[in-house]
Amino acid sequence: MAYKENKNLKLYYSIGEVAAMFKVSETLLRYWEKEFPTLITPRKSGRQIRQYTEENIEQVRLIYHLVKEKGMTLQGARQMLKTNRTATVQTMEVINRLKAIREELMTLKQELDQTIY
Repeated sequence: MAYKENKNLKLYYSIGEVAAMFKVSETLLRYWEKEFPTLITPRKSGRQIRQYTEENIEQVRLIYHLVKEKGMTLQGARQMLKTNRTATVQTMEVINRLKAIREELMTLKQELDQTIY
């Protein structure tokens, strides 16, 4: 997955930081805001600068999972979230945990390979 857990949590993230987390464009994030107005609601400063909270990032992560990873259309993602949101969130969390485990195992394998050779 494009996003990695950040242990140094901030209160707000810029749209550029969020776009970098998911390796998508800022334009795509703005588009998703329009398509999912009740889900993605970053705070806007006085100069209309978007400020994303961890909760906003979780919503982006959910949409990213459905659209980019599962290949759903925006309409399909909207329908999935409307009819079966809880199961969708749980499935995404399991997939993310498995990916983290895989990444850790790959790191261990590389370390073992280095010590053997």
